[in-house]
Amino acid sequence: MGKINKDAMSCNSPRPLRKGEPGYGVKKKVVLGCKSGRQKLIKYGAAGYEHNYSDSAKKSFRARHKCSSASDTLSARHWACKDLWPSNKKTKNPTAKKRTRK
Repeated sequence: MGKINKDAMSCNSPRPLRKGEPGYGVKKKVVLGCKSGRQKLIKYGAAGYEHNYSDSAKKSFRARHKCSSASDTLSARHWACKDLWPSNKKTKNPTAKKRTRK
């Protein structure tokens, strides 16, 4: 298995994990988080799940993970809230149905 080359990555620019990289198939994306001279490689997002499938799902995710207070660029929570579940974007599938419990 190959390593992720941090030198080839830009700070705070998320990208998908590639086949052969550690975490591929488990996590969806990777970012080199940079803050105050520190760098940290962060993998986030569950690979087996879709995201933004309905407005209610987005609202629930953002409330459950307290996205309004996720400001630390060295945390997976911040990047999931900012990149995968942003508050200012419409859902990918506007016709998605709201899930109901049985």
